Amino acid sequence: MDTQHPIGQGHGIQGRFAGLPDKFAHKSSAKIVILPVPFDKTSTYQKGSDNGPEAIIEASRNLELYDIETGSEVYRKGIYTDDAILEFTSVEMLESTYRRIKNWIVQDKFVVTIGGEHSISYAAIRAHAEHYGLLTVVQFDAHADLQTSYENNPWSHACVMARVKELSQVVQIVSVGIRSMSSEELENLDPPNTFFAHEIASNPAWIDQVLAKLQGPIYITFDVDVFDSGLMPSTGTPEPGGLQWDQVMTLFKRIAQTKKIVGFDVMELCPSSYNLAPDYLTAKLIYKFLSFKFFPPKTSS
Repeated sequence: MDTQHPIGQGHGIQGRFAGLPDKFAHKSSAKIVILPVPFDKTSTYQKGSDNGPEAIIEASRNLELYDIETGSEVYRKGIYTDDAILEFTSVEMLESTYRRIKNWIVQDKFVVTIGGEHSISYAAIRAHAEHYGLLTVVQFDAHADLQTSYENNPWSHACVMARVKELSQVVQIVSVGIRSMSSEELENLDPPNTFFAHEIASNPAWIDQVLAKLQGPIYITFDVDVFDSGLMPSTGTPEPGGLQWDQVMTLFKRIAQTKKIVGFDVMELCPSSYNLAPDYLTAKLIYKFLSFKFFPPKTSS
């Protein structure tokens, strides 16, 4: 590895993920694209996830860019921070996001979509499913998000996985960390592919069981409320009893070691001015995920 430090110390360039200079943030040469979608129209508890993308990007400027676990510097693959998707309605946002992501995929870019409310993920998953033909979606989430319609809106954040189930190219959804849902969602639930948080807590084999479910290209949609609310208070609907950092990192690593991950999104950060730690956690989550994706650690013999 090149031991020089071309970035140097400091926060880098404002508005770019990790503050990267042009050499590592050029749209034509970058392998990775960060797509901000600051949209929050249907959230029903705490508003503010439309401020999530900006907070994540700002926090990312404080990351140490050498990853100890993988011995890598994934920023050297190039990380381009795209212009934000700015739309007023859910339908307009979903269509614009879908078209933008599809354009990047055909250019062989790995797209990380950051929101914003969880409804955004439908557009990203649709684009990847159409491109790859068949797709397994891994949903990290506190909530099932399987409402057929919520407050008379089928595009609500509470309906996103119900809409994803309607995509013919999505062969299955494997849900991890679920601990809150309504009885109306039970008819849409796939129990064999649902790993409830309370069951994970008492099951040391849960990661192996998740991996056994995965087939084909993998898309990961990550709602930050999957984390325990003590670790991630900055989200629209925080839920106690969630996953911890090491659990998520271990599963990320194992998926990267054994499966083909084709896309990733991170949603529902609702930043607060008095606690920046969750913003940094989310930026670190993205960078760790990319490190595992592009430099997966060797599996133990």
